[in-house]
Amino acid sequence: MKAAARLQLIKDEWGEATLAEKDDALVYNRKLWSILVTSATSEESQLPQDIKNNIASLAVFVFKQTITVMTSDDAEKLNTLISINRAIAEGLRARVETE
Repeated sequence: MKAAARLQLIKDEWGEATLAEKDDALVYNRKLWSILVTSATSEESQLPQDIKNNIASLAVFVFKQTITVMTSDDAEKLNTLISINRAIAEGLRARVETE
């Protein structure tokens, strides 16, 4: 949720945000996704292989979308990253609450 919130803030303040602020939010998100995909797809992960594959594919999409945002001047391109982060966070939160 923190990554989604940072991206949302950048989107909301797109015109006033500096390039460094935009880059910081995108780098934070990319690092988070790097950790997630590395952990989820490792040999030690107990996730089923199809879930590992889906997470890996989603991470590749997130990395590509990040590059698209970085090379664009369109704040709306952040919507996809924000939505994905929120959906993943909500799914993880719901799972923790049911356990």
